[in-house]
Amino acid sequence: MKSEVLIQTERATLEYVPDGNIVHHRILQPLQGPAFRELLNKGAELFEKRGVRKWLSDDRGNGALHPDDAQWGLSEWSPRVIRAGWKWWAIVMPDAALGRINMKRFINKYRDDGVTVEIFDDPSAALAWLRSVD
Repeated sequence: MKSEVLIQTERATLEYVPDGNIVHHRILQPLQGPAFRELLNKGAELFEKRGVRKWLSDDRGNGALHPDDAQWGLSEWSPRVIRAGWKWWAIVMPDAALGRINMKRFINKYRDDGVTVEIFDDPSAALAWLRSVD
């Protein structure tokens, strides 16, 4: 089944993967501010409207988040997607060291909030894992 592309820019893409009911984003270049928030908000809308429970983050092209974006993610976005039923998160970590350090903080927070988190080197393996969980 073909993915539905919702955002496609030179910096990021966001897709809905019907085969597995998965939100999949790819960050191709460091992303911040309105573009970062739009990407996450569109994904949150899918959780709310289509009953999505799985998110694949391919963050290889991202760096460390701007502190304002990190705070927004923790205080506004994450409670929203957790309320909507977020259960599984597959992550392909950023290539940049600061981005990896930054992501570890979020991983620990979301695990504490009940999200099952797995880290992958390859987006295909991450997608296969998400399709296998329920």
